[in-house]
Amino acid sequence: MPQFATRLDGVQPSFIREILKVTANPEIISFAGGLPNPALFPVEEMAEVAAAVLRDQGRSALQYSTTEGDPELRARIAERYKAKKGLDVAPDDILITTGSQQCLDLVGKVLIDRGSPIILERPGYLGAIQAFSFFGPAYRTVEMTDDGPDLDGLARALRGEKPRFFYAVPNFQNPSGVTYSAEKRRAVADLLRENRVTLVEDDPYGELRFLGQDQQPVSALMRDGALLLGTFSKIAAPGFRIGWVVAPKRYREKLVIAKQAADLHTSTLVQRILVRYLRDYDIDAHIARIRKCYGEQRQVMVEAIERHFPEEVRCTRPEGGMFLWAALPEGCVSMELFERAIARKVAFVPGRPFYVDGTGENTLRLNYSNSDAEHIEEGIRRLGESLKEYLTPPCRAAAVGA
Repeated sequence: MPQFATRLDGVQPSFIREILKVTANPEIISFAGGLPNPALFPVEEMAEVAAAVLRDQGRSALQYSTTEGDPELRARIAERYKAKKGLDVAPDDILITTGSQQCLDLVGKVLIDRGSPIILERPGYLGAIQAFSFFGPAYRTVEMTDDGPDLDGLARALRGEKPRFFYAVPNFQNPSGVTYSAEKRRAVADLLRENRVTLVEDDPYGELRFLGQDQQPVSALMRDGALLLGTFSKIAAPGFRIGWVVAPKRYREKLVIAKQAADLHTSTLVQRILVRYLRDYDIDAHIARIRKCYGEQRQVMVEAIERHFPEEVRCTRPEGGMFLWAALPEGCVSMELFERAIARKVAFVPGRPFYVDGTGENTLRLNYSNSDAEHIEEGIRRLGESLKEYLTPPCRAAAVGA
């Protein structure tokens, strides 16, 4: 029998990836995956620029490259931070990674020892929970409210042994869809600075705003005490697996060492293709099309929920991103609802995997980015029927007593 590393103990398979196997049936309307809409992928443009890269610089594009990433790509990311957020980010402060998921793995390798306390939002991003769990941290959690984390809860989480970092998704949080208010951003930055705790700010959805006003990253208020993660997966193509982390030198040097041990560098060819795309095409016009589409799909889902869900089911109203979050009455179990919903050929993600303390059984996540209006309307109607059946007194009493 093989002997496996103990670091795998307690690390679960991705719950969402397992659910996606169930939803492979084309008859099932799925709100489960966190997938961008493939109808919006710039396929023709990417085909053109990929051919140009191979024609004009094929031999170097197919060669090994530097760990830090393509210099022009890093420069263009820095330019976008200046243009969009007013942030002065030096290209040398940026490390290109194989998706922002690799950023999470590298952060874990560099900052977490077994038993180290770290702070997560509650509920928190499942991919981060899975990545960090490999390193055996001691989780502390902070409840999410309608405008960001509970500040008293964050202050309590900062007491005692100093946490290694606070991992946060301030824009259209996955899974809740919540966005931090300007006041919460300032307060979070103040608390972390006062306690000298690192912020790991993940911003995969920041450019997908379709309501409200843009907000500055929390890390902009942190000087050199923060890491800022980004990705092209939601605004260009997830299959490219191109992400990045903006990091002060003392962090970046350690992250580079960890990445060298992991994969040497991110794909040279894909980085060059992306650079050529950014040079030849208007990515802001492309992002505007994504925002328009997702905003319309979000509105269809919100309105369908208002028509079809029982009034005791509470849902968030996100200003951007790809998800909304629902809470059933206390005592309900969304996994039991999932079984009823699958029977009606509609799927979602039960909420419990987004909690590190085994709670959240009455919550669920819905994705609206990867369905058209017709499927959203029909899927929410089916889910509403499942909810009404599940929440009727005999069924609910049986469920609670089970």
